[in-house]
Amino acid sequence: MAMRIIRDYQFVSDTDRGATAAIGNFDGVHKGHLSVIDLARNALPGAPLGIVTFEPHPREYFAPDAPPFRLMSPTARTHRLEKVGVERLYELKFNKGLASLTPEEFARDVIRDGLGLQHVVVGADFCFGKGRAGTAKDLVAFGESFGFGVTIAPLMTNADQTVSSTAIRTALSAGDPRKAAEMLGHWHRIDGPVITGEQRGRELGYPTANMSIDGLHQPAFGVYAVLVDVLEGPHKGSYHGVASLGVRPMFGENKANLETFVFDFKGDLYGAPLSVALVDHLRGEENFDSLDALITQMDADSAEARAILADL
Repeated sequence: MAMRIIRDYQFVSDTDRGATAAIGNFDGVHKGHLSVIDLARNALPGAPLGIVTFEPHPREYFAPDAPPFRLMSPTARTHRLEKVGVERLYELKFNKGLASLTPEEFARDVIRDGLGLQHVVVGADFCFGKGRAGTAKDLVAFGESFGFGVTIAPLMTNADQTVSSTAIRTALSAGDPRKAAEMLGHWHRIDGPVITGEQRGRELGYPTANMSIDGLHQPAFGVYAVLVDVLEGPHKGSYHGVASLGVRPMFGENKANLETFVFDFKGDLYGAPLSVALVDHLRGEENFDSLDALITQMDADSAEARAILADL
């Protein structure tokens, strides 16, 4: 059954009421998120499994000019949640009205009256309501008053580090995608359509598929060994490749994007939806004295990436 998406808590059909749901932002859908989702799944096995999340992310709403921080786009998050068995995605519009609700109003008007949830699961550090005034323990008390169950999920640790979206961003910024993957439970991926670039790679013998990273957290700039999934179209399938993430200082560019050279591939990917998984950070972004020096380094990068990916 395809996942149903509900975006207005004030207009929820009877079919979409009565779910058990995990509440949170679920940026990255990492191992900690999966443990919360599993608790919701097991709390009421006969009920539809739901997720309550918010769009835009509250952090974006309150600080729209802050640097991009998201690990995945809303579309990528939706696809990931569907893959793990979520049946109802309550992707609520985060606006002035929702932000102004007190913790009690959120519990009563959104969880009970609006969505009609039977049971909710939140992390131990969950805060909600105006000014983030409500805690997970407050939600338990409201649940007792308003007739829905509440489970508080303990925080998950990995190698003595709390698994969190913040810790994953830190690992990616440090050029350690494998550490990020340990916390995510999957490779960190950048998803989106292939856009038209300057086509310099084609002239150098390395045609690349260019993708925007607008709105996303920027991992360490440089060159990566990558796994590439073409999600639709005549070239749909999985490939290996090498990618450059950054601003291309040698050519005077200043807008970061992702350029991926897909090994042993012939065809046109313009407009195709790609999912590029960062496996290993090979080196930082560099400026070369000549195009010949750049090509020599690209040859070396490709050979190193092929060797790494052959062992996966």
